[in-house]
Amino acid sequence: MVSDSPPFWWRKTGWEALALAPISWIYGAVAARNLRRGARAPLPVPVVCVGNFTVGGAGKTPTVIALAKAATALGLKPGVLSRGYGGSIDRTTVVDPLHHRARDVGDEPLLIARHALTVIARKRLDGANRLIAEGADLIIMDDGFQSARLHFDYALMVIDARRGIGNGRIVPSGPVRAPTGLQLKYATALLKVGEGVAADPFIRLAARIGKPVMEAKIAPRQSDDLAGKRVLAFAGIADPEKFFRTVRDIGADPVATRSFGDHQHLTDDEIEDILSTADREELVIVTTAKDAVRLIGHHGRAEDLARRMRVVEVDMAFDNPQAPGLIIRETIEAARRRRSSGKTPRAV
Repeated sequence: MVSDSPPFWWRKTGWEALALAPISWIYGAVAARNLRRGARAPLPVPVVCVGNFTVGGAGKTPTVIALAKAATALGLKPGVLSRGYGGSIDRTTVVDPLHHRARDVGDEPLLIARHALTVIARKRLDGANRLIAEGADLIIMDDGFQSARLHFDYALMVIDARRGIGNGRIVPSGPVRAPTGLQLKYATALLKVGEGVAADPFIRLAARIGKPVMEAKIAPRQSDDLAGKRVLAFAGIADPEKFFRTVRDIGADPVATRSFGDHQHLTDDEIEDILSTADREELVIVTTAKDAVRLIGHHGRAEDLARRMRVVEVDMAFDNPQAPGLIIRETIEAARRRRSSGKTPRAV
């Protein structure tokens, strides 16, 4: 089950989706208008957008980190632009991983800031300008594809292989954020993440209209000391089951699991349950990097949990290891063509 989203989104269309169809029609019409008519502000630096077609996680954060590392390896200073979902700060802010907490700036920006200059901003243009002022010579947008606030030179759309686009319907009848055909029009390439066949029909459609398709997997870093261990695994991400599969992949035995909502901060009772269950069953506590950063800077039992838990670190492993660098190069070349033409193209 996918956390924080109705189960009917991820199965064949039923009465729930049909009942919400009139609202979805309105939502889709507004989203389509934004994509077609959005006043995308051009920037003086190349911009690559990492988005997804649906609500919920598909692997954007590790993809952003992979692109930031590739850009750095090419001698660039990448800057990551995020809205700071889940954070309380509502002004444009450079994220400091040594100072800020997830409650301040959001868990994903705090995680990304360990790897690259990161700014959160409610207004994307303000955030982009701040990144440029801080010396960024390439901007990676974490989401923002459908908002159409900034012009992007490359749009990499991430899709989960196991979930695909669910029932294919637009919010709230389904998980899709805007008409899929229109989203494909503005996408530069697709990144299929993981193993599964749910995304294959959509991937074939994208390939037929000439959109490049890349593949990658969420690869856990080597954790030999967890192999064979009995663990309590907890996760507050869009799809906790994805993490539990990762735990099994490294050879650990998830005797107990706890699923929470995406970006959810744990209550004292939830933390006590994790700790007491682990003590009673003699389990090692494991979690995701994103869940771990939400516990940084807290005291009491939250501090106890942060001290005892083990983080299962993961990376986005592209089938073609050169792909992230190629994406950065193509983004730079697209920006060069844009600037030399003197105009911002409207649609791909």
